[in-house]
Order: sequence, then C-alpha cells, then structure tokens
Amino acid sequence: MDIYLPNSAFLGNIDPFLRQMNLSEPTKLKITANKKWISVHPAVLCIIAALGLNMKPVDIGCERLEAKSKHYLKRMGLFRLLNIESDISVTEHEPAGRFIPLTKIINSEELTRFITDIIPLLHLGPEQADSIKYVVSELVRNVLEHSGSKQGAVVSAQYYRKSNTIRIGIADTGVGIKKTINNAYPAETHLEAIRLALMPGVTGTTQRIGGTDYNAGAGLFFIKSIAQVNREFFMIFSGDAMYKLLRNKPDMRRFTLHGDPFKDRHSKREDCPHWQGTVVGVDISLNSTKEFSILLDLIRDAYMKTIKERKKEEYRAPRFI
Repeated sequence: MDIYLPNSAFLGNIDPFLRQMNLSEPTKLKITANKKWISVHPAVLCIIAALGLNMKPVDIGCERLEAKSKHYLKRMGLFRLLNIESDISVTEHEPAGRFIPLTKIINSEELTRFITDIIPLLHLGPEQADSIKYVVSELVRNVLEHSGSKQGAVVSAQYYRKSNTIRIGIADTGVGIKKTINNAYPAETHLEAIRLALMPGVTGTTQRIGGTDYNAGAGLFFIKSIAQVNREFFMIFSGDAMYKLLRNKPDMRRFTLHGDPFKDRHSKREDCPHWQGTVVGVDISLNSTKEFSILLDLIRDAYMKTIKERKKEEYRAPRFI
C-alpha cells in the first residue's frame, strides 16, 4: 500500500488524498510526503495508523521526511503507535498540548480513560467540552460495538487556533458499514449503506424503526447534526464510498436538520480505493458551539420528527397477505 501525505488534506479538500491512496498490496505500507510542507486532518493520520497496525513494523517504510512541518507526525504519535523508528527530534512545549495524539482504543475501559483525558489536553472550557466528549464517545463506541476490528479504533484530535476549531478523526479496519447495515437492511452499495447509517432510527441490529433501547440508530445522525449546526464539515468513508457534509452557506441563517443525509448540502463519491472498515472525520467550531443541552434538544426534536414520519409511511404502505 502506498500513502502520500500532501501539503494539505483537510475535510474540505480530502477527495484527492482518498483517490490517490494505493491499497492494492495489503502486506506492506509505504509512506511518502510532500517535500516542503505537511498539513493534514487528524482523520488522515488515523487512516495511516489503522493500516499500519495490521502489519509488522518491518513491513512499514517511511521515506526520510524533508518538510519543515515533519515534526507534526512525531508529535501526533504516528511513529510511536506503529513502533517504527524516526530521526525527527521534537522539543516539547506547552502549546503542543492542544492536540490528542494518535491513540488505539480496544475496549470500554480504555474509552473511559481517553474521554477523561481528552478535555484537559485540549484545554477546553465546560461549555465546549460536552459536545466533544459526546462525539468521541459515540464514534469509538460504534467501532467497539459494530466494526469487529481486532485493532479497535484509532482516534486523534487537534485544536486549530486560527479557525478556533477542534478537528477529530477516527478509523478502523473492521467489517465496514455495508456489512453491518446488511444485518437488517438490504443496502446494495456502500454509499447506500452510508446513507442508511446516517438516517435517524436506522441500525444494523434491527429493522425496527427507532432501533432498540440499547441502540437507537442516533449516534451518527447526532454527530453529523452537531457539525451542521456549527456550520462545519463531516465526512464518512467506507468501502468505495465517501459522504461529506458541506458547510452551510453564510447567507443560510436558517436550515433544516434532514433525516435523509442526501437532502443536506453534501458531496458524495463511489470511486474511492476500497477501505475495509470505516473512517470518520468531523470539525467543530468553538466560535459557534451552542450550549450542549440546547443543541441536543434541537437535534433530538429533528430525530423524533423523522422517526414519526417514517413510522407513518410504513403504516400507510400496502401490505400483501
């Protein structure tokens, strides 16, 4: 497998990075990078780390990095997590604390410790902490409960001062969304499976609209909606398909939280290299983060409205005996 780290790959322009990934040789990983500068979303690093965890360090090759920002990869813990050597030296200083280095989580106990540590490391205030903890907890819990990944979840986050934004990435190399959704719904393509996974009340554990008491099919819808309310990006990639929620236009003072993600302002593609598992990236602006209880009430209302509408449609559908 060949992964090239460009000078820029964030959610808004992640498409070229995904298209150029070469995943054809699953037993070896070669990492190359832009010679001048490397600036990428945490989700990009999670992709590389998730791939590398499935192979021995001797089978991972990273060219000698020349970019001025090469220290970023070491500070984010890429070489440490993959247990590969690096000649990059880093001088630690306090501002570097506003990131969460790449971390592997394989059980609920590790998730609890991670959630406890994440807020002090990102230096967030209480009004911002709840939404971040919710997003990370839901994303990792999805991996632990549904992915079947032996390596668990790889998660990372970083605060970007210029945009006052927290960017979060998570990746796994499990069974993927399509196989999970197909346990209850006949999704024929990876993109359709992603669409269903983002719909309120849809879960791969049951065909019952609204899910069960333990799995209501709400997590991904809530996370997408948090990004949407904050006018930020959300991306999910599985199989050969990628769905990306686009930022709302500045003149859109009011918008609707749709139950169908294809009704949101978005882009999608089905020509990505096949990813065996799931990758999620989400940005949360701290400039416009609403009080979390108000935010959840808004999203919950949209969730319940969608569930009621879907149940009415099912009731009205003709039944043949």
